[in-house]
Amino acid sequence: MLGRRRLTWLLAAMIVFAASLGTSVEARTLDDIVRSGVIKVGVNPTLPPLGKFDEKNEIAGFDVDYATEIAKMLGVKLEVVQVGSPDRIPFVATGKIDFVMGAMTRNPDRAKVIDFTLPVHTEIFGVLTTEAKPFTDWKELNNESVTLVQVRGTTPIKFIADNLPKAKVTQLDNYPDVIRALAQGRGDAMIDVVDFVGEHMNKHKDVKWKILKDKPVDVYFCGLGVAKNSTGLKDWLNVAIFELARRGKTDEMWLKWFGIPMLFPTGVGPGF
Repeated sequence: MLGRRRLTWLLAAMIVFAASLGTSVEARTLDDIVRSGVIKVGVNPTLPPLGKFDEKNEIAGFDVDYATEIAKMLGVKLEVVQVGSPDRIPFVATGKIDFVMGAMTRNPDRAKVIDFTLPVHTEIFGVLTTEAKPFTDWKELNNESVTLVQVRGTTPIKFIADNLPKAKVTQLDNYPDVIRALAQGRGDAMIDVVDFVGEHMNKHKDVKWKILKDKPVDVYFCGLGVAKNSTGLKDWLNVAIFELARRGKTDEMWLKWFGIPMLFPTGVGPGF
């Protein structure tokens, strides 16, 4: 993945280059989208269950279902555009897509380049363990008696080295293997974005899983990314996001794809 500074620099260069060619990089307005009858949404198919390729080699997942509901509410057709982590922000800023999904965590660096809607969902970067273990805080894992089971090559490996250096680490090749190892008692806990392993947890129904929701390492708030000049679109999307959350539709789609309820609710209220 490109570093934030490099990504911002590349994006700025892209916009300047397009302008030098006389190419418009204006985002479509809400009226433009309605008149066209199509809304273009960027989805990353490498982040299951947010996005993945199904048996028909078509992009499916929570993001597609959510974008479908947005399109229905707006009265237009949905066009799913495949994006990856490096190009998703440039695609929004240059008007190739109307908004982007795919775990778009709001942060100040990204907000310099694009705008964000209200949060659609959250993700907990924290601890998965079992009721048999006494842990109540992720910092308690920094102990020589603790064995963490992790997926080889993932971001949490460095986090553990920096923050939990006393813990032992067993690295396996994939998430199903990690969850199986925890279920079999071959490790004490896993640190990762826990929301994404609900499907694997459900395959071990005899295990009483425990997620340290009260003491997570961090909570990410993910919204829809829109262009800075997306006139009226962001405001309309915020209303639509509120309605989908208020009616329980967001939670319904989340449970369908993740297999567990959203671990840290977005907190829908009058000021949502």
